[in-house]
Amino acid sequence: MNGQSTTLCISLAEIATLTRVKRPVVSMWRRRSQGTATPFPEPIKLNRGQYLFDAGQVREWLVTTQHGNNPQAPDDMAAFARHDSSRTDPKAAFVALTALITLRRLVGEPLAGMAADDLLDAADDIDPDNDFLYSEIEALGGDAMDFAARADLLIEAAYSPEAAFETLMRERFRSGLRDHADTALAGPAIDLAAMTAVELSNHSNTREPVFVDPTSGGSDLLVAVLHRLPEDADPRLLTRSGRDAASRTALRRLLVHGVHRERLHFTNSGEFSVAEPAVHVASYPPPGAPEMRAMRILADIENTVLQMDDSQRGVIVAPAVALTDALEEPGSGAVRAALLRSGRVRAIIRLPAGLVPAKTRQALALWVLGPAHASVPIAERWTMVADLSDTALSHDTVQDLVGDLAVSMGSASTIRAHAMRFARIVPTSRLLARRGALVRQVSGLGPDADASEQAVRADRLLAQLNSPAAAPGPLPFALSLGHGSSATATVDELLSQEHLRYVRGVRLIAGLPLADDGGARVLGLTELGLGGTPGRGDSAERRINRLVLAANHPQARLSEPGDVVFATVPTPSAMVDAEGGSVIEYPARVLRISEKDPGGLMPEMLAADINSAATKDWRNWALRLVPHATAQQLRPVLAQLEREEAAARLRLERLTELTTIIRDGVSAGGLVVDATIDLT
Repeated sequence: MNGQSTTLCISLAEIATLTRVKRPVVSMWRRRSQGTATPFPEPIKLNRGQYLFDAGQVREWLVTTQHGNNPQAPDDMAAFARHDSSRTDPKAAFVALTALITLRRLVGEPLAGMAADDLLDAADDIDPDNDFLYSEIEALGGDAMDFAARADLLIEAAYSPEAAFETLMRERFRSGLRDHADTALAGPAIDLAAMTAVELSNHSNTREPVFVDPTSGGSDLLVAVLHRLPEDADPRLLTRSGRDAASRTALRRLLVHGVHRERLHFTNSGEFSVAEPAVHVASYPPPGAPEMRAMRILADIENTVLQMDDSQRGVIVAPAVALTDALEEPGSGAVRAALLRSGRVRAIIRLPAGLVPAKTRQALALWVLGPAHASVPIAERWTMVADLSDTALSHDTVQDLVGDLAVSMGSASTIRAHAMRFARIVPTSRLLARRGALVRQVSGLGPDADASEQAVRADRLLAQLNSPAAAPGPLPFALSLGHGSSATATVDELLSQEHLRYVRGVRLIAGLPLADDGGARVLGLTELGLGGTPGRGDSAERRINRLVLAANHPQARLSEPGDVVFATVPTPSAMVDAEGGSVIEYPARVLRISEKDPGGLMPEMLAADINSAATKDWRNWALRLVPHATAQQLRPVLAQLEREEAAARLRLERLTELTTIIRDGVSAGGLVVDATIDLT
């Protein structure tokens, strides 16, 4: 084949992984393409019985034939191919490439063309103390230039050093990085921990939140936290330094993301201290100590708890055998009991199995750490507990659980005001009295439930559901084929044409009193369904007295009817503020459509487009435009459908509650169903 040769090789198995097909499919491509105008490339060498192919030629063949199920395969080639000298040591290739990608990020220019001595000099300038990349680049010797060229290819294919580094991290299972692969968490577990950490960081009310990971080589949770922070956040990360490979990899990863990282100093006994508000984020066992057992995990957590003050929070993910289940190691029970007595373990959640890809039968658990209930006697303290052993961590489940966990930082009255989906409050003394597992499943109807109250509530729900007013009516419109064409424009274009106006939200001062009624409605992350700070007030609606707002935020401006309130973290979300007069709490913001010249924009359509956006780059969102006459017809139809949807949602909530009452009440013997259903 006439493709340009490279120093990168790729095997048939790696081609299959790259193109997302079964291994025999690649052999079929090779066989059937013989004698055609586009024959499969010939192997360039045989290594231990395995044919290796020139990656550049394979890339050209894929571009020409469009084979496989990965449209980005040609661009991803550099992540799957390997340099000749690293063929039998993928771990060495990973170490070399992550070091060079980090060097490229910190140097700020391509590495290809630099001599080996120049690369080493640059590494010495960037890492004079040999904390994260100098040794790795020095070890390459004469191969440094070839690896530098490959690092550049990876960055070009991924469009940034950060994305290239993350591509390599995703391949940790294939690259033989056992320490990283054996301790890696599945996406839902990472999402839960990161979202909880970001939520807990809101208590500091600062653009510069501090996150601490005291583990050896941990970085997955911190990177996930970075992706979920507001765009203008400037976080500081405190992490452990170490000469071990896992710690050096973690430091390279954080630096390539351009964060402000500081060294966390430890004593010989493993103690450390953080003298400012911070959120501790840790996953055990970490890559630097993959064999860590329950006793050592609890001892590490104890070091974190002992140095905490009331301005610090924490999220800990670890095997359930350490955090929630019956303990087997001698002495571990005493350590866990001491942690519970400290009052800083505010929530204990048992998670389902399958959240550690390398250990699919292992169950995880999560602890939330926070200030002890200083004003509550030790005997009367409580802990939030939930058992999700049989519950899949879907997106909605994670969102609702994060809401429950955020409330765990509040007072007893705050917790009582929050309708928790998963968690329940258990006296800490009861947990301490248990010799086995801390988390036990219980039925929704407690042993002290009042059956008469359940019956009254069930009768009320039945009356509401059977009311003629609750029955859906016919929809007063019809549809026919149209003859128009679609039109779109980006947010940036519409802003420049003044069809849209961008309005920033207000960063409300922490602790402002919220009004029970009569104040301005507050719209923020909570109202957008993105978590927010439910502990600030009533879970149904938040309002703030206008005089309080004016005194503390004189520059604040209220929303106008039809404003589209949106946020981008952790995912794009939007709603239409139909009434106006609301306080928009940062990081929520507003896109306001011009009344004089809307340019084809409709608030309802704009919010829908934001909710379906696949990127956080809001200025480049494509928005649908509708002609003015069409918009006038469409608006009342959408309003009617929205009312019908709200009524259906209310009916579903009532049906769900009634189902729970009947199921639990009848099974407990407190209720009897008088059914009139015709079963013939």
